[in-house]
Amino acid sequence: MSVLILCASIVIPFSSVKAADPNAGKALFQQNCASCHNVFKKVTGPALQGVEGRWADKKLLHQWIRNSASVLASGDKYANQLFVEYNKTAMTAFPTLTDADIDNILAYINTAKPPVPAGGGNGTAGAGAGTESGSDNSLLFGIITLILAVVALILMQINSNLNKLAGDKEGVATPEPVPFYKNKAYIALGILVLFMVGGYFTIQGAIGLGRQKDYMPEQPIFYSHKVHAGINQINCLYCHAGAEKSKHAMIPSENICMNCHKSINSYSGPELFTAEGRKVDGTAEIQKLYDYVGWDAEAGKYTKPGRPIEWTKIHNLPDHVYFNHSQHVVAGKQQCQTCHGAITEMDEVHQFADLSMGWCINCHRTTKVQFADNSYYSIFEKLHQDVKDGKIDSVTVEMVGGTDCQKCHY
Repeated sequence: MSVLILCASIVIPFSSVKAADPNAGKALFQQNCASCHNVFKKVTGPALQGVEGRWADKKLLHQWIRNSASVLASGDKYANQLFVEYNKTAMTAFPTLTDADIDNILAYINTAKPPVPAGGGNGTAGAGAGTESGSDNSLLFGIITLILAVVALILMQINSNLNKLAGDKEGVATPEPVPFYKNKAYIALGILVLFMVGGYFTIQGAIGLGRQKDYMPEQPIFYSHKVHAGINQINCLYCHAGAEKSKHAMIPSENICMNCHKSINSYSGPELFTAEGRKVDGTAEIQKLYDYVGWDAEAGKYTKPGRPIEWTKIHNLPDHVYFNHSQHVVAGKQQCQTCHGAITEMDEVHQFADLSMGWCINCHRTTKVQFADNSYYSIFEKLHQDVKDGKIDSVTVEMVGGTDCQKCHY
């Protein structure tokens, strides 16, 4: 019995510990805090790096975040000094944030890395800009808890067997132990675990309905963006001319392909492979193009009627969402890779981002627009003046209305 108590005392603390999640904290920070705060510099409110060390009591910090007015009313010296320092501007109350939410935000603040100065780095910093550097120990705690739980079960079984042997030796009748699969406590625990796991995956499945991140359908012709846009450096706009002129980037017509492939009728570049590892014959893929358009390479002319290539669309948004390529490319000065990933390295295109509402909004909250020398933003006189006066050093999409509902759901 003492062994059982010891095991329980070890397992329970580990199973109840849940490490703060910096990734979840980042999303909460962008949603609730970023309009007034920056981790590393003073904006409307103070810089938040080291904020926990500036408060004597963490509970008081939680209370301040939920309702600063109540902390001010309590007469707390630091809170009132902060209030006066920032011109008695009341902090927005966040009564719906739980302790876990606030701990996640604080974990993000503690693990955030300062931005790389312009012109610094090795030129590859942008590739990982969307990756949160903060570590999450939840998996480690989960593994430790599982190991300890297994050890506890083994020790419980050993304890039961030793008690039975001791009883038999002393002539004390010991009832037969209940088999594991008939033990009501174990059955109830198993049902609870299955219910929690099933609920988790059900919720994740519901959240992911309609999203197709990493979707990579097989296309009628193996077209390698890596070869065309990467190795041969063909400008994206040559094929997708609508990207800077229209809502849609446009799928290029076969005529665009034939501008080059009337002359290029064989492939001699690096070996091509599908995602499954199957080798692709590039010359045979060019011949598929000829079959679709009715081109006779030997005769050097079209000899039969053409037919459309039925490409499978990869990036899909719901019908109630408005997205305009030209606005992002021309006014926003965004590169294709922002939404489509490392397209110049893809032999087969897949959907890089989940393109969810949260993904788009977080991008709008953090992405700085090219405000100077951009006639599209000339009407924002106050923001131009604030930049000139040094009140702000940059303008995000959110500051020009990029998170308004009607921007995407008109």
